Amino acid sequence: VEQILAEFQLQEEDLKKVMRRMQEEMDRGLRLETHEEASVKMLPTYVRSTPEGSEVGDFLSLDLGGTNFRVMLVKVGEGEEGQWSVKTKHQMYSIPEDAMTGTAEMLFDYISECISDFLDKHQMKHKKLPLGFTFSFPVRHEDIDKGILLNWTKGFKASGAEGNNIVGLLRDAIKRRGDFEMDVVAMVNDTVATMISCYYEDRRCEVGMIVGTGCNACYMEEMQNVELVEGDEGRMCVNTEGGQGEEKRPPLWGSGWSGTKRPSRDALLSPPRSDSGDRKQIYNILSTLGLRPSATDCDIVRRACESVSTRAARMCSAGLAGVINRMRESRSEDVMRITVGVDGSVYKLHPSFKERFHASVRRLTPSCEITFIESEEGSGRGAALISAVACKKACMLGQ
Repeated sequence: VEQILAEFQLQEEDLKKVMRRMQEEMDRGLRLETHEEASVKMLPTYVRSTPEGSEVGDFLSLDLGGTNFRVMLVKVGEGEEGQWSVKTKHQMYSIPEDAMTGTAEMLFDYISECISDFLDKHQMKHKKLPLGFTFSFPVRHEDIDKGILLNWTKGFKASGAEGNNIVGLLRDAIKRRGDFEMDVVAMVNDTVATMISCYYEDRRCEVGMIVGTGCNACYMEEMQNVELVEGDEGRMCVNTEGGQGEEKRPPLWGSGWSGTKRPSRDALLSPPRSDSGDRKQIYNILSTLGLRPSATDCDIVRRACESVSTRAARMCSAGLAGVINRMRESRSEDVMRITVGVDGSVYKLHPSFKERFHASVRRLTPSCEITFIESEEGSGRGAALISAVACKKACMLGQ
């Protein structure tokens, strides 16, 4: 058993090779002539600004990244003590199988139905709210409110969506329904929304990361390095898109078991207490698979799960370390202080993933001082804050 599990172990030099490979592919993804062949796509998001703390208003946000879909009302403005605050109300909706695998029209009609239901419950159908859409699938942005779906992942197969503007499909569905109006001002993926949401807590947050069904990150890149977008001034948030869910997961990112559709497998790899969970717990999980394991079998399963989850944490750490070291080198900083906003079920729920991941990232980034923030309501709140920034910018340009 130990001989087999030894193949899962990653030495420090292995991680440094992954990190260097990550940085090479990031460079290829940013360059116009090599972008198409790069395994790390480095997709521009057109998010150039972060919240200043002076944005105000009511915003609606949508969060679609799996079988559950969330609608959120976000109130941005002055709080009780005179400080800038963000308050939220949300509701979860399940995406039916026929909407996931039918047509794009069916999927977005269902989404607009959920929005209508939410607005009814909060008596806000009379308002035309700015809307931010967190859409956690590979998208090629042409502007902050225009993104072309490259390919579905995570079990979604709705026809007529790939190659089309997702915001346009949403606007069409809202128009077909006709019982409310929305101003869709921004579309981002979950990593970007997480980064912006955590920026609200810590102004040094310039990296967003998701470790769940897949593993992916975004960060603020120097505009002079983003050849896919014109302009050299300032920075733009870039979605690395190095992990695209279960169908297409390049080797540079990956939480090791992301994308599984087998709950029992998830339970084994992420036991609720510890990797050394008692034999009874492991026995009960294996029993759901129709097995009758011995005590030795349970011990072997525990060791296997520990090996896989440790490997996953270290692989994710190598990818993130590649991003952070690149940022420091681009900015010519001897020591860079930076905050990383993180979300995702594996990061939040696995009992030992977080500790192993943090330790490995810090070993691989000796010239950086890294703070990790766990995102709360990141995808929804972040999309709303990006919408608030976009609305403020539009008002300033209109004056």
